[in-house]
Amino acid sequence: MIVSCDGASRGNPGPAGIGVQITDEDGAVLAEIAEGLGETTNNVAEYTAAIEGLRRALELGGTDVLLRSDSQLLINQLTGRYRVKTAHIVPLHRQVLTLAAKFTRIEYEHVPRERNTEPDRLANDGVDKMLRERGR
Repeated sequence: MIVSCDGASRGNPGPAGIGVQITDEDGAVLAEIAEGLGETTNNVAEYTAAIEGLRRALELGGTDVLLRSDSQLLINQLTGRYRVKTAHIVPLHRQVLTLAAKFTRIEYEHVPRERNTEPDRLANDGVDKMLRERGR
């Protein structure tokens, strides 16, 4: 199962959203998530997208997962290459690792932004939907 995720924040902080597309190894779409988060930072949105994507993958019965993101910070923190230094990110990092431990196998992959267009579109759809609901 491939969990491709992205977070969007218009302003940092600003109106934010998450986008997730879950596919099987053949590319068939199993699930999509597009949700607004309210006002938050891009890094919080990136982590929240990973959390919600992994939760949904578990619900779908995923055992082997590839978590894909265009956020170098997210991927490098999850693989241990970078330390998590920001206090409000620490609990989100822990949440991802707790979810990751529930899979038989998990890998993390950084992809260029141009290879993450669907999650990006979904994240922006989540922001747009939230702003419409708030009358902005």
